[in-house]
Amino acid sequence: MRKLLLLLVLMLNSAWASQDSELEAALDHLSVGVERRLKTRFEQAGVEYPPQRIQLIALKESRRLELWAFQHDEWQFIHDYAIFAASGGVGPKLREGDKQVPEGFYRITELNPNSHFHLSMKLNYPNGFDWLNATREGRVAPGSNIFIHGSAWSAGCLAIGNRYIEELFKLVAKVGLEHSAVLIVPYDFRQREIMVTENGPAWLGELYAYLKLRLVQFPLTEKRFKCAYDCREASNK
Repeated sequence: MRKLLLLLVLMLNSAWASQDSELEAALDHLSVGVERRLKTRFEQAGVEYPPQRIQLIALKESRRLELWAFQHDEWQFIHDYAIFAASGGVGPKLREGDKQVPEGFYRITELNPNSHFHLSMKLNYPNGFDWLNATREGRVAPGSNIFIHGSAWSAGCLAIGNRYIEELFKLVAKVGLEHSAVLIVPYDFRQREIMVTENGPAWLGELYAYLKLRLVQFPLTEKRFKCAYDCREASNK
């Protein structure tokens, strides 16, 4: 038994070492232009690079992905990225195969350098809130494998083009997974009141109220500029 356990430990360590080396190779392969663009964005925003923490805010309806950085006890706006593809519509993800982008507060759990979509960042969907409501409603398969990735098409994930995913992939690697979070909302609660349809889940109002409270930390008045690049530049190449 001890030999078997030792063998399993060695196999796991080998797999982790292989994944780490592949990630390092992918990061090294990224052009120096990626780092230069990131530094320029932070310089324009007057924020030190790399920052202490980052927050990504995905607005499903307007297909924008905001990047915010935490510095000197406050969140500061850095850049507004385009989301090229996000299937489904307003409303949370409920089950595997519904092609909905989830809504909630998520952590980035993995950087995948071997994605079919150039590069990808995996989210911890379903999180505790998602699992709780799925269990209460008897939904045994709420879905999984939700990513922010490159390319310009997607089914249930957020596709932001190869150019942009390279920037965020590099940034998250530099800041650390534990210091990177993603907020996905149906539309901008800073500009519109919460509206919940009668045919939506009973817990949806509670979720949206929570997401709105989180959005308050990122006031629109702090947004200094719009998309610095023509969004077409980030298309799949």
